[in-house]
Amino acid sequence: MISVNNLSLSFGGTTLFSRVDLQFTAGNCYGVIGANGAGKSTLMNILTLGLKQDSGEVLWNKETIEKAGWDYRTILGYMPQQQGLYDSFRGLDFLCYIASLKDVHKKNIKGEVTRVAKIVNLNDRMNDRLLSYSGGMKQRILLASAILGDPKLLILDEPTAGLDPKERIRVREAVKSMAEDKIIIFATHVVSDIETIADEIILLKKGIIADRGRVSDLCTKFNCDDLETVYMKVFGDDT
Repeated sequence: MISVNNLSLSFGGTTLFSRVDLQFTAGNCYGVIGANGAGKSTLMNILTLGLKQDSGEVLWNKETIEKAGWDYRTILGYMPQQQGLYDSFRGLDFLCYIASLKDVHKKNIKGEVTRVAKIVNLNDRMNDRLLSYSGGMKQRILLASAILGDPKLLILDEPTAGLDPKERIRVREAVKSMAEDKIIIFATHVVSDIETIADEIILLKKGIIADRGRVSDLCTKFNCDDLETVYMKVFGDDT
């Protein structure tokens, strides 16, 4: 379980989060949705130890993630929104390098790289340099790097950005299939990316939890038939 308790963060006089409380449990996929600037990436950075909150705490198994340190990092897979790749690397080299950083045993690296490349449909491009990859292919190899080592906590920041419709569906289904024994947190501003696979939706608006719940419950609450309409009713002009 990951618990976010009374989380607050400000920067340059602007409040990014104000007393946010969240809980994430294994076996569930959580969709964090909101307009650009809502705080989705900031939350992802806090959960991955990239940023430190002003107050409050994030607990993993009742211990702060800062104190847990390396033990917490070993269960974490993270796909950032920004594409920070080594263009001179082949796809195979890049994934092998990331696998070694994640302490995947040397004898298992080849098989693990083959496994994740298949999930993101890049097996036939592993010998090509990343410089030749399209934007969508770069997104897919970042996803592959995040799921190396079978992490128990998977944090995905806009994972389907730049993908064509067929690949978006493939990635969504792959993410859903991995949720049986993991915590998956999927941040996006594209409602269709998460509507059919999330066990719970978190509506984030200007650093505050505007609402949360199962898709069906939110639709009932807002008297509508789909999550897109819920989104529009909650965010309105912010979109």
